[in-house]
Amino acid sequence: MPAIHITDIEAAINHWRNLRPSPDGVSLAPEVQVLAEVYARMAWQGLDEVDEHSLPPATLAAWLAWYDTTPDTPCIAICSTSQGDDVCKGCGRTFEEVQHWLAMSPVQKRAAWRRITLEAGAWRFNRYAERGTGSPQRPTETQAGKA
Repeated sequence: MPAIHITDIEAAINHWRNLRPSPDGVSLAPEVQVLAEVYARMAWQGLDEVDEHSLPPATLAAWLAWYDTTPDTPCIAICSTSQGDDVCKGCGRTFEEVQHWLAMSPVQKRAAWRRITLEAGAWRFNRYAERGTGSPQRPTETQAGKA
């Protein structure tokens, strides 16, 4: 069963800290507070992941609100699973993940994102990285022949 990784809890905390900074350097926004409590408990217990069903409703809501700000899919529109590959060369998802992506929960999607990011073997992480960001890479002066 996929679980929420501590790095996603940390990313959500940082998102909310940037969105709602402390007015006095001491107090925390409610979203930061509920996420930080879970983060601290995970760190204290040495846990890397937490089951989404064990989270208090306010914590899950804060995490889901952060999740909604992240890219939904790692797809870069180069799908080799349509050509018979078990793992897409473009995004790194498995055939099953590509086929069932829309039905997957946010936690399942983040688990897939984490796996493909750690593997870093898909084209989205190297020669076609600009497709993953949505903005084309500009050639350097050397590449453009101006050097």
